[in-house]
Amino acid sequence: MTAVTDRDTDTRPNAQNPTAKPVRRTRWRRWLLMAALPLLVAVGGGYEYVVGGRYVSTDNAYVQQDKVTISPDISGRIVEVAVHENQPVHRGDLLFRIDDEPYRLALQQADAALASARLKVEQLRADLGEAQAKQAAAEEKVSFEQREFQRQQDLLKTGVAARATYDSVRHDLMAAQQDLNTEKQAVISARAALGGDPDIPTDRHPTVLEALAKKASAQRDLDHTVVAAPADGLVSQTDRLLVGQYASVGLSAVSLVMSGSSWVEANFKETDLTYMAVGQTATVVLDAYSGRTLTAHVESIGAGTGSEFSVLPAQNATGNWVKVVQRVPVRLRIDRTEGEPVPLRTGLSAEVEVDTHYSRPLPGAIGNAVAAIR
Repeated sequence: MTAVTDRDTDTRPNAQNPTAKPVRRTRWRRWLLMAALPLLVAVGGGYEYVVGGRYVSTDNAYVQQDKVTISPDISGRIVEVAVHENQPVHRGDLLFRIDDEPYRLALQQADAALASARLKVEQLRADLGEAQAKQAAAEEKVSFEQREFQRQQDLLKTGVAARATYDSVRHDLMAAQQDLNTEKQAVISARAALGGDPDIPTDRHPTVLEALAKKASAQRDLDHTVVAAPADGLVSQTDRLLVGQYASVGLSAVSLVMSGSSWVEANFKETDLTYMAVGQTATVVLDAYSGRTLTAHVESIGAGTGSEFSVLPAQNATGNWVKVVQRVPVRLRIDRTEGEPVPLRTGLSAEVEVDTHYSRPLPGAIGNAVAAIR
């Protein structure tokens, strides 16, 4: 029977046994890996716990743009349509034109009325001058009759004048005084017709001001026969514009989606708003451009939930009430994008993630230990 020696059982690598493995070193690595794996899981789990409440996201978000419903300020037949569906336009570009012939005639009539009002003011000035002249003549006549009455009165006292002559002169004096009062009233009336100021400028007279206002209104109506774009954007629903169609005041004729201002309205759950604040950064991914990530910031947080501003708000004072997590609209302003800008269309779906910069506190014992280490 052969004896086994330590040399025969030596598994260390050497020249005679190159495939031998270091058993002790392998066991040490195995134990290190077994100890490190739970530690990594604990560290990773702790990190996820701490930063887990930092980001809040929702896919209930949509791109919004200002929309304007354009309607004519006057009524009339459409004689020209200058745009087509989804055409980009700039501020001031012609959209459509209304027949201006009735409004041109109305402007001419207003011009004639203005000229007539100015002539009337000049006539009132002439009437005032005439009334003042008559008043001066009446005052002169009263003065003459007053002197004549005084002579007849003196002659009557001496017995030279006849009583009939005295009565006739007194009657003439009273008639002259009455005529003077009438002429004074005529001057007052003529002065009032000039607004109490004989030197009032013609175009400041109330009659002329009224005529000027009517002319301005007629000019405004004529100008509004040309309907132009109020801002840059895309026109839509132009199929309602047809040459020969009658356009009515206040009736929608065409819509304009403004391209100069775009934002994302994200409807977050009420539980996501605890640490959200205006100015926080966010990332936006549009379904239409899934390969692009846009940066944005929280511009405003809604004053109430969406249900509060609905046409028929929910009435929860019922016996079968069920609590539902409410959503609050949050407006996010898209920042300038790097590289080629993406065209934004109103109503596009988006996914939004907001960085609230909030970190969850560690549990009591762990938090105390970390604080003690620090």
